[in-house]
Amino acid sequence: MNYLSNLDWSVLGGKLIMPACILIIALCIGVALNQMLTKKLARHVESSESEIMEIFFRALKGVPIYLSIVIGLYWSVTTSDLPPGLEKIFSYVLFAMIVFSITRVCERTLSGFIRMKFSNTIDLNQSTLLDTIFRAVIYASGALIVLDYFNISIAPIMAAMGFGSFAFGLAVKEPLENVATGLLLMVSKQIRVNDYIRLSTGDEGRVTDVNWRFITVTPPNEGSVVVIPNKVIANAVSTNFSQPRDDIIVVVPIGVGYESDLDLVERVTVEIARELQIKIDGYEPEFDSNGVDRNKLAPVVRYQKFNDSSIDFNAVMHVQTFTNQYLLKHEFIKAITKRYREEGINIPFPIRTLDIPDDKKSVDLRK
Repeated sequence: MNYLSNLDWSVLGGKLIMPACILIIALCIGVALNQMLTKKLARHVESSESEIMEIFFRALKGVPIYLSIVIGLYWSVTTSDLPPGLEKIFSYVLFAMIVFSITRVCERTLSGFIRMKFSNTIDLNQSTLLDTIFRAVIYASGALIVLDYFNISIAPIMAAMGFGSFAFGLAVKEPLENVATGLLLMVSKQIRVNDYIRLSTGDEGRVTDVNWRFITVTPPNEGSVVVIPNKVIANAVSTNFSQPRDDIIVVVPIGVGYESDLDLVERVTVEIARELQIKIDGYEPEFDSNGVDRNKLAPVVRYQKFNDSSIDFNAVMHVQTFTNQYLLKHEFIKAITKRYREEGINIPFPIRTLDIPDDKKSVDLRK
C-alpha cells in the first residue's frame, strides 16, 4: 500500500495509456479468433460426429481470448516504461492467467471424458460429485502452482488441509463410506440402472437409481421403493441377474406318469413353451437348416430321473428380462395342465404301492 501511495498517478496514467490500448486490441483479436474457432470446430464436430472432438471443442472455448490477453499483457509490460514494482505485479497477473488457462482446459477435457465414460451408468446432470471432485483437485493444483510462484509457502496450507481433512473424515465417517462405495460402484459398473439384483440381506428388485449415498430398488409386484445405503451393498453378497446378459433361463420341473408317451410329452411341452415365450417375451426362435435355434434360446425338455410315482423332467425356457419369468411360469403351468388333460397325459399324485406277499393274507399291526 505504501508503494502505491508513493506513485505519481498523473505520470503513471500517461504510461498506462499505451498498455491499455494494446490490451483492448488484443482482447478484440481474441474475441474474433474465438468466434472463428468456435464456428470451425462446430462444423467439424457435426461432420465427424466424434464425442472426443466434441470434448476438445468444449474445452477450447474461450481459450483464444485468454491467450490474446496474455500476449497483450506481456507485450505491454515489455514495451512500456513501467515502474519495477508495477511491472512485477503485471508479471504475477500474467503468470496466474497462463496457469488458469491451462487449468481450465485440463478441467474441461477431464470433465468431458468423465461424462462420456459414465453417461450410460449414472445421471451426471443429477449427481455431479465425481465431476466436482476432479474439478476441485485440478483447480487446487493450479492455485498451489500460482502460490508457489508468488513465493508463498504452501507447506502450512498443506498441513492445515491434512489435519482438517482428518478431522472432517472422523466427523462424517458413515456418509464418506457411502460416497466411496458409490464411487466404486459407478466406476466398476457392477450395478447399473435397470439391473435386477438380489442381496444376501433379502432385498431384491430392479435398480431405478444409483447415486453417491444409496441405490433405489423397486421390488417386484410392489408399488414401493427400497432405499439401500451404499455401504450395505459393499458388505452384502449381491446377485446381478442383468449381467453379463439380461436374458435368463427359466426352469419348471414337471413329472408325468410311467404310462406316458415321452415323445408326445416332449413335443407338447415344447410347443406350449414356445408359444408362451413368443407371446410373453416377444422372442421368436430363428432355426437353421438343421432345426437348431441360432441364438440357442428355444425351449427344450430334459428328462431327469425315475421318481417314486413319476418320470421327472425340466422344461427349460428363456426370458429377456428377470421379471418376465413370473408371468411366464404362471401362464405355462395353466397351459400345460389344460393341454396335458386334453392329450391324456397324467400328472400323478405322489403315491406309494405296498406289495404284500400271498402267504401273508393279513397283517397284525399290533405286533
